[in-house]
Amino acid sequence: MLREIVAAPGIDVSAERLRIGGLTPLTSIDFPGRLAAVLFCQGCPWRCGYCHNPELLDATVPGTLAWSRVLAFLQRRRGLLDGVVFSGGEPTLQAALSAALPEVRAMGFETALHTGGMYPERLAALLPQLDWIGLDIKGPLHCHDGITATPGSGPRVRQSLRYLLASGVAHECRTTWHPGLFSVNELLALADELSEIGVTHWALQQCRTPGGAPCALTPVQTQALAARFTHFVLRRA
Repeated sequence: MLREIVAAPGIDVSAERLRIGGLTPLTSIDFPGRLAAVLFCQGCPWRCGYCHNPELLDATVPGTLAWSRVLAFLQRRRGLLDGVVFSGGEPTLQAALSAALPEVRAMGFETALHTGGMYPERLAALLPQLDWIGLDIKGPLHCHDGITATPGSGPRVRQSLRYLLASGVAHECRTTWHPGLFSVNELLALADELSEIGVTHWALQQCRTPGGAPCALTPVQTQALAARFTHFVLRRA
């Protein structure tokens, strides 16, 4: 059963409390099939070594963009944009996200979420307010805590994935990979795991080490991964 986010008495979860660390006014790649704006939410409890938004990690940093300014921007973009993406950082870290989503939808925009799945119960409660989700699967279960530098993170993501698959909300699972994170054989095993539990759309993002080239899979390895999914995307660094 999907559970609602219940705030403690006296806690303000109004959309005005949402801490926004940045805004991309137009993207065609972060919300498939949509022209969208991206709101970057401040704060993340994980510390993945390849994070591409490290300035958003500290949850104590105040937002740089007031919610009123976000709404004013969106008002000017009505009829020009299809949707709004909440990214981060980790958007589900903030309880105010549950108030922000319906306000955006009331303006006629579709909503998307980029998440690491670290708060499964919160994600479950937000699913009815979302049109698309990009869920990061950091790696095999036994590697997950090492990648995120957070004990117990792997089972949380698997629970989020189960909620997402049961919801029917359009989505993409994606994994950032380099052999320094886990081996090709572990990558193939991860593909098997995801396929077996019902994932049909998987994107593999090959990252490069600082100053180095991306590590390429062989055509045979790529084909073996693609064969497990209805939709498979290989994104090279």
